[in-house]
This record gives sequence, structure tokens and C-alpha cells, in this order.
Amino acid sequence: MSEVKVNKISPRTNCGTTQLGDAGDTITVTGDLKSNSLKSASGSTITLGQSGDTIQLGCGASQTGFGRTGTVDWDTTAKTASFTAVSGNGYFVNTTSGAITATLPASPSAGDIVGFNDYARTFETNNLTIARNGSNIQGAATDATILTNGQSTMFVYVDATQGWIPTEDQTTGNYGVQYVSATGGTIVTNGNFKTHIFTSPGTFCVSCAGNAGGSNTVDYFVVAGGGGGGNDTFAPANRGGGGAGGGGFRLSNSVGCLPAPSMSPLVNPTGLPVSVTGYPITVGGGGAGGIPGGPYSGARGSNSIFSSITSTGGGGGAGHAPAAGGSDAPTPGGSGGGRQDPAGPAGGQGNVPPVSPPQGNPAGNAGGGPPNYTAGGGGGAGSVGGNAPGPGPTIGGNGGDGSFIACSMIGPTAPSYGTPGPATGRYFAGGGGAKESGTGGAGGGAAASGGAAATVNTGGGGGGQRSAPAGNGGSGIVMIRYKYQ
Repeated sequence: MSEVKVNKISPRTNCGTTQLGDAGDTITVTGDLKSNSLKSASGSTITLGQSGDTIQLGCGASQTGFGRTGTVDWDTTAKTASFTAVSGNGYFVNTTSGAITATLPASPSAGDIVGFNDYARTFETNNLTIARNGSNIQGAATDATILTNGQSTMFVYVDATQGWIPTEDQTTGNYGVQYVSATGGTIVTNGNFKTHIFTSPGTFCVSCAGNAGGSNTVDYFVVAGGGGGGNDTFAPANRGGGGAGGGGFRLSNSVGCLPAPSMSPLVNPTGLPVSVTGYPITVGGGGAGGIPGGPYSGARGSNSIFSSITSTGGGGGAGHAPAAGGSDAPTPGGSGGGRQDPAGPAGGQGNVPPVSPPQGNPAGNAGGGPPNYTAGGGGGAGSVGGNAPGPGPTIGGNGGDGSFIACSMIGPTAPSYGTPGPATGRYFAGGGGAKESGTGGAGGGAAASGGAAATVNTGGGGGGQRSAPAGNGGSGIVMIRYKYQ
């Protein structure tokens, strides 16, 4: 091995190609070199060769200091497992058997470059994750995900602020900050947030699951159908059926947390992660009210479901048959149905099956004495059903109040959903009032007067009745909220 110091150049020339040095040589250019065939000098700029020349290092020789030309040397052995990339290399990545993570070089310098290509066109099924290894990717301190089949891209390190920037694929949704993106239901936008509202069954279709740099969880509001009110046709006594329970009320508040005074104390502070898939939405229907001739007790409302969250239908209010023989049992549920007879079964229990925070409350108890019994009101999401206040034949228990969500969760169309209540926000899942004269709880619960039906899409309980059909429960509702920008 030798060091060739070029002062006066006597290069070997072969077919128009000028070669400096042999394998293992170090080429050091010194002095004031002026050669028409090899280089020219102007100030501190040295130019090797002239138009038409090819400058070639000898076989096996190496160079330093010339930098890269914005391309990579492709490694043609496809990667089938996670690996750490080296600047200047391009990689064919085969995710046929599973997702792969490529870790970018540590402590990169400006101009470092790496490339990635989808070897088997499977990035959509099994993603390629680009681990940032301490540097930003497109200005964000988060890993990147390549999830498009056939995608190929180069990453060039620019500076500490932007870090690695993709230069051939500028699809910003795949790099840096990502947000949840989805379709389904009625979509309302409020600031940086979207809420999908389902008043009937549908599908919440997630097209991008986001990441921690943007958003990757959603908040849920799931209310089940309310129960049907109870019917009492026992003669000759003057009494009425129990009020129905409101549907189960389940809510999270983790995404751009809404202020506590405007949100129910029943919130779960943890939202749900989502993936790229379709989530079936079940919106529970209200239970049928009891009718003369039977069934006398109201039916329980149907469950509402989103992902792992199930809210239980509200319990039906207890009824009583025309002949003596005792009151029917009220049913448990999200909130329980009201008791009809103090000598009969207890009022329906709420929060059945139990979840935390609780999804509802128990019903009220009956009062009075033979023959004029008075029934209890249905439980609501926010409070227990009212007990029958006295022995008189015309006074039944009030339905328990429902609970509430902030109007800003629903967006500018808030007045279209839920009902006004005693505090800020919109109310849902109120209990039904018991016959006679029991009032419905805030949140769609129906009054007993006339056996009123609960308000649709509130999950309210139906009102109790005597000698006529009792009120049906209100259908439920499902809302999903996330940050989209």
C-alpha cells in the first residue's frame, strides 16, 4: 500500500478513462495542479477532469469527503425481521409473515439517508414501523407507520427540528403526527374534535388509528334503551303501575378532557384505543309498556354496544293483574324498574351487571296499604327512583333523574339530542314516573300521566299506568368523539 501525492500528474489512461492510484492507495492532491486533461485550478476550487472525462478510483480503492448524491445502495436481501438501518442503504422489507420495525440510525448527521420498499406489497396488512431512535420524524417526536401496499420512500435527516423527512412519498398521514379518521353515523365537528352520533344501528369505520403524537383513542357515550312502564288493572283498587328504569349510561372523558362541571360525575377517565377496522354499533330499543290483559309489567329495554362497552337496558316497571294474587316483580337493568306493591317484590336494582363507574341506580319503593297501593318510580342514571310518598291512591313515585354530557361533546347540534336538565349539559337515561302522578326524571323519563312514552334516543324509562297501556321506553344512543386535527 502506498500514498500517492499528486503534484505533476502522469495518470494512466485507458480508452478515455483516467485512473488515479491502485487498490489500497490513498490519493492526496497537493501543490498547484494544472493539467488540461485532469483538472483545472481556480482559487481554492479544484476540478478533476473536464467535460467528457470519467474519474475512476482503482479497483478496491475508497474515497471520503465527496458526500452522497441523494441515492442509496440497495440491499437486495429482503429483510424479514426487525432491524436497524444504516445511512446510505436502501432496504426491501418483506412483511408477509408479520409487522416489522426498522430503527433509524442513532445520532444522525445532516444529509444521512435511508430508503425502504415494500418487497411483497404487504405493508397494509402488516405495517412497517419506522422507529425514530431519538430523532424527530417530519417534526414530530413519534414513530412513523408505513401502511400502504407497494409504498417506497426515502428518509433524509435534515436537522434537529424536523429530523428525518420523507423525500419521495410526501403522504403526511403516514409520517409524524397522525390522527384518528373514521366514518359512520351523523358526524358533527366542534373545534379540533369530531363526534359520530348513532341513533340507530350502524358501523363506526376507522380508516386511520392515529398515533400518540396526534390521537389514537376515542371517547364513548353509550346509552341503552329505557324500560317500559308497568300496568295495574287490579280491581276494585285504585292504584297504578311502577315507573320504568332508564337505560344504562356509560361515558368516557379522556380526549381533550371536557370540564368537570359540564360532564357527568359518572365519567370513566380512560378512553378506548381503536384499530383500522369496522366497529358494529348497536343502539338499544325501548322496552314495551305493560298493557291490560298482559303482560302487565313493562319489558326491559335493549342493550346498546360499542366495542367493549355494553350498556344494559333499563328495567321494566312492575304491573299487577286484574285478579288478586300479588304484584309482578319489577326488573333490574341499567337502572331498575319501580316496585308496585309494598308487600310484593322489591324494586328493580340498577347497575346490573355491575360496572364502574356505575351505569344506573335502583328504583323506588311502593307505599300505602290495601287496597290503595302506590308504586315507586324508575331509577335514573343520576339518582334512585322516588319512593311512593304516601298512602293516597293518586300519588306515585317520581322517576330518578338521568345524568348529563357537555353540549360541546355533541357540537353545535346539541339541542337535537337529549333533554334540558337541572344543570348544564344535555340529559339522558331518566327514570319513568309511577302511576298516579309521578313525574319523569330529567333525561327523557316519562311522566305517569296518561302512561306517557319516554323520549326517543334518550334511554328514558316509560311512565306507569292503570287500566290502559303504560308508556314505552325511549330508544338509546351511541356517540364517539375523537381529536381529528
